Amino acid sequence: METLNSPKVLFGKRVKQLRLQAGLSQEAFAHKCGLDRTYVSGIERGLRNPTLEVIAIIARGLEMEIKHLIEF
Repeated sequence: METLNSPKVLFGKRVKQLRLQAGLSQEAFAHKCGLDRTYVSGIERGLRNPTLEVIAIIARGLEMEIKHLIEF
């Protein structure tokens, strides 16, 4: 079980926050990124540990640099 301040959980919360600010549903965001919706859900819940490549895809989907995506 991941703690509430683990990097996976914090990253997931950050992705969800930014996705919602962008006005995107999980499904729309996943489609924009070329990822499966269930995978995005797992990231947002801190269950998945995305690779650097996936983090870059998410950053592009949110139209930001990686360094801003991981500010948590």
